[in-house]
Amino acid sequence: MRRAFRLLGVFLLLVAVGVALGTVVPRPLFGGAAAGGATPRHILVFTNPIHTDIAVPIDEGVLERFGFLVEEGIQAGLPGARYLVFGWGSKAFYIGTPTWSELKPGPVLAALTLDSSVMHVDLAGDVALPQPTVSRFDVSEAGFASMLDFIERSFVRSATGVQRIPGVAYGAYDGFFDANGKFNALAGCNTWTAAALRQAGLTTGWWNPLPVTLNWSLGLYNRPSSVQPGGVQP
Repeated sequence: MRRAFRLLGVFLLLVAVGVALGTVVPRPLFGGAAAGGATPRHILVFTNPIHTDIAVPIDEGVLERFGFLVEEGIQAGLPGARYLVFGWGSKAFYIGTPTWSELKPGPVLAALTLDSSVMHVDLAGDVALPQPTVSRFDVSEAGFASMLDFIERSFVRSATGVQRIPGVAYGAYDGFFDANGKFNALAGCNTWTAAALRQAGLTTGWWNPLPVTLNWSLGLYNRPSSVQPGGVQP
């Protein structure tokens, strides 16, 4: 028993060291993946205690690129819609846990081992900043386009288009879609967010499995957009 506790302690220490190094070691080591470009675009990162999402401002180009989502019932053209919000995660946990009160052992176990993945797509209206759960970043046109390519490639496609999961949603305006890649505790929703943000030209930590470490690394290596207090983003 003492040996088992010792091994557990060593494992937890290694995990803690990995998380710390994953936060402070920048990725990429030298510069962003898509530096430079024309007029800056902005994106938002939404954070909760275990998950991060990327919010993309809706314009004609974004509506055209993600028209396949509109065809599947995501009402991105609504007058009050300002952002398309994208998140990637464990199929069992994401779908099976709309609220903390609905947390069950099965989805948690699936998320901690190996699970299929889904894309969750939602809408957001005007977002007033600053607020502690939202960060805004300016990116280049080239970086913005590269990030959208990454997001689009995350959706599973067949001969008939993307695969929306029928009858599953948190509300009236969101939906779930089958996604590429397998989810596990080491490569989860926040590492997907980090990878997408690197495509946009931002620098993250080398490994960011938790929202708090991702936000620390984003704050360490990138300059958030300056926004007037209480400002509403167009």
